[in-house]
Amino acid sequence: MRVTFCQCVLAITLVINLVILYYGSKLQKQIVQRHHHDLSVRGGSWQHPFSRSTGVTILIREFEDFENHVAEAIQSFLQQRPDQPLVVVADHLPYPPLALAAVPNVQLVILKPSPDQPSHISKPEFYIQTDYVVLVPDGVQVDSMRPLDKMLEEIKASKGKTVMVAAPVHSLSPLQCLDVKVNLREWTITYRMATSSRVCSAVQGNAVVLLPSKNFFNLSAPFLRPLLTSLFIQTSLRGWTVRILEDISFPVSHQPLFSSSHNQWKADNLGKTNRAQLFNTFGIKRVVLEDERQQWYGCSKETPRCFGTVHDDTPEYLYENRWTPPCCLKALRETAKYVISILERTGVRYWLEGGTLLGAARHQDIIPWDYDVDLGIYLEDIPNCELLRNIESGSIVDEKGYVWEKAIEGEFYRIQYSELNHLHVDIWPFYSKNGIMTKDTWMDHKQDVEFPEHFLKPLVPIQFAGFTAMAPNNYKSFLELKFGKGVIENPEYPNPTLRKLEQAK
Repeated sequence: MRVTFCQCVLAITLVINLVILYYGSKLQKQIVQRHHHDLSVRGGSWQHPFSRSTGVTILIREFEDFENHVAEAIQSFLQQRPDQPLVVVADHLPYPPLALAAVPNVQLVILKPSPDQPSHISKPEFYIQTDYVVLVPDGVQVDSMRPLDKMLEEIKASKGKTVMVAAPVHSLSPLQCLDVKVNLREWTITYRMATSSRVCSAVQGNAVVLLPSKNFFNLSAPFLRPLLTSLFIQTSLRGWTVRILEDISFPVSHQPLFSSSHNQWKADNLGKTNRAQLFNTFGIKRVVLEDERQQWYGCSKETPRCFGTVHDDTPEYLYENRWTPPCCLKALRETAKYVISILERTGVRYWLEGGTLLGAARHQDIIPWDYDVDLGIYLEDIPNCELLRNIESGSIVDEKGYVWEKAIEGEFYRIQYSELNHLHVDIWPFYSKNGIMTKDTWMDHKQDVEFPEHFLKPLVPIQFAGFTAMAPNNYKSFLELKFGKGVIENPEYPNPTLRKLEQAK
């Protein structure tokens, strides 16, 4: 049987059509699957993350997974407004699971990335399509949307003058206005009662806070907990204020947030842990509360110091435009006072040396960016102090936990704050040679020079770090001999070739 030319063309055409149909069907299937995946991760129709509507998204972040009222809060909002968008944000998948299955307009976002998912899955900003976001704490259960609508009206009416509005949770728990001063250079936050009762930089109390989505997501870390503490630290650095709405409040569940004292204890401990982690993330070591009490989140005798080995006289924090962490200054003051008290008690003649004396002359304290304390002593007085005398046989941990040892760098002594925390006081033994004070170990420091003994006869008292210490007489001339003219009046970092003081301003 002969195959004609027309039959060949027809057969080829049929094959081509079958191939097109097969791959077209396969492509269509992939598109449908991708669309279904998009719907599953979005909880609704796919939209670009920056195509926003003029409404507000309710965001619930502050809750504990072991016991919460998140599902009830969501239900209360949706009963009042079924199309209300809600986003729940958690560090990890909550367990026990939240009862959110098949709830429309609700998206659960897990901040912890998953290696099998695209990056946007763990980014809450991808799911918020409204111009405003309202931060709602656990326990809120509304019976009306009027408070939320009132907040939205208030912030829109301000025409950009008000960045945030806040309303109390429960009418019997009024909010207090606080002023927050964040000094990153000194690792410190200071809270004060605000002069205004309505407009300030932070609120104290259980609050619902509304602000523009673009502002919220332009913060460095919008989802760190405790949420409002984190929020107001970041907004105060940007000069934003919050307005308290006193005529509205949000109701709470009739059931207590935690049903047992054990769960309350767990929540309290997690709150303290979150607070400490927050301050560690932001580099905050000292918090001054509105009642003047201080809280410390830096190093202690039980932890290493806050910075590593210092290279070229320039500690790492100077490159971060920061000064010595306040917990380190506190430990240095304690160590200096303790060591000096022992030297005085045992009859060892000492004086403030180098940059330590410069700090006393300029600040009556340690220089704000210094990292150790230097003392000079008479070599011949060492036998008077049992601790110094016995160091030659090895390091000594005294009854207060301070570590006395001979420095490995040369003929001088080092007293460390503790075995773990190596903040320290260096003691440099000098001796007189033809009326000139000299020593056996010299470091590569500009100020490490010999000097006439007459500066030590007599030694004079000087205020330093909250107590009285001894210093060379005519200490201005002493310092200018070591550092150069005008050293007291013209502060500079120890190695200005690497880092200049004006760079930190």
